[in-house]
Amino acid sequence: MADSHAFDTNVTVSSARSAFADLSAYLNTQILGQENLVERLLVALLADGHLLVEGPPGLAKTRAIKALAHGLEGDFQRVQFTPDMLPADLTGSDVYRPEEGGFRFQRGPLFHNLILADEINRAPAKVQAALLEAMAEHQISVGSATYPLPRLFLVMATQNPIEHEGTYPLPEAQLDRFMLHTLVDYPDRATTLRIMALARDEAAATDMPSPPSPLAQDAVFAARREVLGLTLAAPVAEYIAALIEATRNPAPYSARLAEWLRWGASPRAAIAIERGARALAWLDGRDYVSPEDVQAIAPDALRHRLLLDYTAQARGVSAQACVEELLSNVPAP
Repeated sequence: MADSHAFDTNVTVSSARSAFADLSAYLNTQILGQENLVERLLVALLADGHLLVEGPPGLAKTRAIKALAHGLEGDFQRVQFTPDMLPADLTGSDVYRPEEGGFRFQRGPLFHNLILADEINRAPAKVQAALLEAMAEHQISVGSATYPLPRLFLVMATQNPIEHEGTYPLPEAQLDRFMLHTLVDYPDRATTLRIMALARDEAAATDMPSPPSPLAQDAVFAARREVLGLTLAAPVAEYIAALIEATRNPAPYSARLAEWLRWGASPRAAIAIERGARALAWLDGRDYVSPEDVQAIAPDALRHRLLLDYTAQARGVSAQACVEELLSNVPAP
């Protein structure tokens, strides 16, 4: 496949960022009013992480991951999670071939680069466990055999916050495997009018910019190396560690946090914040990570990793409120 953005390991920072800027611009023409979702998708792609997206129906969550797949050199698979799913519906299974007189492994939908796990909380625990192995280890196990997944592998899972009947809440172990938990909300009135115009006017839709040439996977891996090469000053690294420590021992920072939090964030949360902050800085065209990058990514990296006390839940305290209290009380460098 021809690829105007393909480049080798000697690619310059400016060309890599230009390629991702083109991809971001294209995504924002396809998903109106969800700039934060687009940015978080690119952050997850750059940081080799997975994304949990929560929001009401009809907010272009499915369209977003489809548009990303269209802008990448890779394949896409949507999986609609339902209560009657089996792990083999994700991983694949050994199928008997009469003409061969034996079994052959038939690959499931997880053997794609981009996976949309739609309404993930509707699947039972065994299915969630199969997805957990894929996300954590980039491999799946069927019987006694283990099969590697593609090197470029990103899961975007969605949850509907409105309907809870017939759902299976994700266990903390699986939530921790998601690098980010992003909330999406309704667009404003002006954006709604633009969406209405595009929906009824085919001529307006054709005026949108053409998608860039698909971004090669080698380009993504080169960009990831650049992201990891950004400067992370010692005070900023200490700030990340202090934020994580404050979730586990909140009393020195905030009496309210001490009342609200029952369980803090794992070391994986610190890694998620650092990699997410690096990706934000890189997308912003900088070669260093700032405290503002940390503060921008911290809510999405922490809200699904904090376990609130029962009394806090009864009072209606949210994980978002805990993160805001955390950022307000832990001094930034």
